[in-house]
Amino acid sequence: MSPRIKKFRKVLNMPIIKGFKPYGLEANKQKKEAITLLFEEYEALRMCDYDMFNHSKAAAEMNISRPTYTRIYASAREKVAKAFVEGRQITIEGGKVYFDSDWYHCKKCGCFFNNPEKENKVSNCPLCGSDEFNSCDNDNYHQDMSTKYCDDVCFCPVCGFEEIHVNCFPCKKKICPKCGSYMRRK
Repeated sequence: MSPRIKKFRKVLNMPIIKGFKPYGLEANKQKKEAITLLFEEYEALRMCDYDMFNHSKAAAEMNISRPTYTRIYASAREKVAKAFVEGRQITIEGGKVYFDSDWYHCKKCGCFFNNPEKENKVSNCPLCGSDEFNSCDNDNYHQDMSTKYCDDVCFCPVCGFEEIHVNCFPCKKKICPKCGSYMRRK
């Protein structure tokens, strides 16, 4: 039996630093491998130890189950403790995450991009520099994209209603206009 597919974990903001380095006489002598703290582990530490969320609330914020959150949090604390005791460097990177930010679609080059820096307004596509792009959140984008970029279908398992799937809009979050049930991907 193959292992279960890992769900993406939601991270509200990128860490403001990329890691930590130990300093002192003993730290300079030892050349040990750095310990990598994944983005989801950083987020678990931030939510529980800095923002003082309980595990249930933090898990809901990250869009994962509470037991999964507890495993991520325990792994993060273990890595930080190991780095402190052994005098190792900590780097923060990687993991299977997505950031809580707005997504856009460039009309010129067709790429999708997001804006993790919410305080800065998006003015152009980071790939081609074009200022012709749409937000994936508005309804006009939904109608324009429905026939252009995807040949998958979303369907309602209750009444059988079907519509063309649109990127940026997960089927499981769509509600059937006929019966009000959640839709699925065909």
